[in-house]
Amino acid sequence: MNIFREPKKLQKWCRARKAAGAKIALVPTMGYLHEGHISLITAAKRRKADEIVVSVFVNPVQFGPNEDYAKYPRDEKADLAKCKAAGATAVFFPTPENMYLDRHSVYVNEEDLSKGLCGARRPGHFRGVCTVVAKLFNLTHPDFAVFGQKDYQQAQIIKRMVRDLNFDLDVVLAPIVREASGLARSSRNTYLSSAEKGAALAISRSLKELQTDAKKAVKAGKPLDAGKMSAKVSEALKAAGLKVDYVECVDASTLEPVKTLSSGTCVLVAVYDGKTRLIDNVLI
Repeated sequence: MNIFREPKKLQKWCRARKAAGAKIALVPTMGYLHEGHISLITAAKRRKADEIVVSVFVNPVQFGPNEDYAKYPRDEKADLAKCKAAGATAVFFPTPENMYLDRHSVYVNEEDLSKGLCGARRPGHFRGVCTVVAKLFNLTHPDFAVFGQKDYQQAQIIKRMVRDLNFDLDVVLAPIVREASGLARSSRNTYLSSAEKGAALAISRSLKELQTDAKKAVKAGKPLDAGKMSAKVSEALKAAGLKVDYVECVDASTLEPVKTLSSGTCVLVAVYDGKTRLIDNVLI
């Protein structure tokens, strides 16, 4: 497994592998890898990539001034071992200094899909995401890149960026990986106390119940009212002691709010569990 720390060295290697006919997959991560990240590497293997490049970079540009950049969990040694065991062929460990050179002044903005949900509540977040992902695309020349469904809005924004900026690659969306309890895998789960982890189970539980009810209603030709179902989920989350940031029912492609839960609806949740912000979603 190749290990790169300098962007130009990674770019040179990927360019040479591409010229030799290799199919390259990119798996962008912020590290502290768990089963969810490993599933992205597995998805790349399933699509017969010759080279699987995993980037491990806690990107400062996508964090707000009062967010958890400084304490975000990091474990390079464990990440390397997991990447190797999973079948990655290259790992990229850049630093903020070599990703954002002195007086860096060019950023990528998406101005439609990022207006609501996390985009509205985390100003500048998706500007940072789009910028770093665009840089990773230019460094690795991937045939496809794999993202997780848990960050659903992010994945849709990256798809739009690829379309609108004519990046020559496919975006693959891999399913959410959950703990046995149902809690969506996240590096931030390590922040949770036992009590907070117990409270967090209300997220997946309420979303699963909504998904089941919505599917039955759609099949019966009587789609459920989105506002009423959002309120029902919000109440369940509050009853568990969670602070609701949002519960929204949107069109899965446009991310525009919908009035009823029909096929093609995504229901997204963001909550604060203590000081930890958690997100989850289900597709109808």
